[in-house]
Formats: sequence, structure tokens, C-alpha cells
Amino acid sequence: MALKLVALDDQDLSIVSAHVQDAVLKVGDLEYMPAAKRFVVTMNRFVWEAKSGLFRQHNERRQSVLHFDRVLGAKTSGIARDKPDEVLSLLAISFLALDKPAGIVELIFSGGGAIMLDVECIEARLADIGGAWEATSRPFHRA
Repeated sequence: MALKLVALDDQDLSIVSAHVQDAVLKVGDLEYMPAAKRFVVTMNRFVWEAKSGLFRQHNERRQSVLHFDRVLGAKTSGIARDKPDEVLSLLAISFLALDKPAGIVELIFSGGGAIMLDVECIEARLADIGGAWEATSRPFHRA
């Protein structure tokens, strides 16, 4: 079943963050559209909500789009924007309120990369846009 989520506050954003944890994408899949005040990320997300069996884990990925509206600016750190084919793994999304409801949405990637979005307020949408396929492995995190 295709997932569609909307985030309008930091609690909603934490739910979106959980659903996109371990999503993979290419640097070229990041797009900032200043005139539209929109930032778009096309990704292949790991479907954490898929049911697994007792003896077999169900590993699945889906192509998804995450976009943020009311974006005033975007900055990157530790991401080689001149390498559009470089693969990134999204770990989490967080929000730092500066002058509520405005603040910074931060997309945190493995390897130390980050994107900081200066937003008027939190307004994000996540939607699966393609079919699912079996993932060869399940993401693993060390404690």
C-alpha cells in the first residue's frame, strides 16, 4: 500500500523522519526551486512499516518523493553537489525552531552530510510514487 504523509509540525516531521530513515538517493535527486519556495528529494525509501514473518524478514523499498514547501533558503554541508551520481543515505530529519513557526529543517545523512532548509514553517509531504521491490538487505545500525 502506497504511503502518503503530511507534516505540519515537529511531531509530524518525526513520523516522516522514521519512514525515510535509510532512504537512498543520488545528489542529483536533490532539487531546490527558490521561485516556488520548494525543496524536493526523490528517494528509494526502505519500507520499515512492511510486515515481516516469524522466520523471514520482509525487506522492501519504494520510490518516494519528499518535498518541503515555504522554503526560504537551502544550504548543504559535506555533500559534493558537483557529483550528481554520488549516493547518499538519509538517516534522520529534525527541526530547530528559531522564531516559531519558522526554523531550520535539517536532513542528516550518513558520512556527515547535511542539508539545512530555512523554512517559514514546517510543511512537508511524503508520497510513494512507484511500485515496491524486494531489497537485498535490511539496513543495520550499531548502538
